[in-house]
Amino acid sequence: RSNGSAGAAPAMSFLLFAVTALHVLVIIFLFVATLDKGWWVLPDGRALNLWYDCVQNGTRGWACSAAGDGPWLRAVQGLVLGALLLSSAAFALFVWQLHAGPRGRLFSASGGTQILAGLWVLVGAALYAALGARPGPPPGGRFGHCFVLAWLCVPLALGSGITYIHLRKKE
Repeated sequence: RSNGSAGAAPAMSFLLFAVTALHVLVIIFLFVATLDKGWWVLPDGRALNLWYDCVQNGTRGWACSAAGDGPWLRAVQGLVLGALLLSSAAFALFVWQLHAGPRGRLFSASGGTQILAGLWVLVGAALYAALGARPGPPPGGRFGHCFVLAWLCVPLALGSGITYIHLRKKE
């Protein structure tokens, strides 16, 4: 072969490392967005998550109640949790394809699964934005850091999924 292909191996290794790091970042962001308290911030600074509203009850500890039973909130919960599970499955599938899968094949399955995860978090975050944190949220409330992380996951997951589809395992 010509010397032109000698430079392709380091570039491919870097691309593989970069897309793997990006995928791990997406999983971490989705994990924090799903479980941390900070989807909606009340005017007094208290933050609410997707699952429970917990407030410190003086010296008696914490008082928690379900975040809500609305069907749209259940849909957001399911979509964001589903995106986390899909992204994790896509990563496991990618690792399997990288180490045990057939050579010369594209990473289409892991890329498609990661794109699906990106679309699920897109729909979940858009639904949350469209319907607000609560029916009639208190005036002055705002979206929190978990909501921002969920939106950051959308382009990152879609970008890593598209990159996976274009990667080909070396023969």
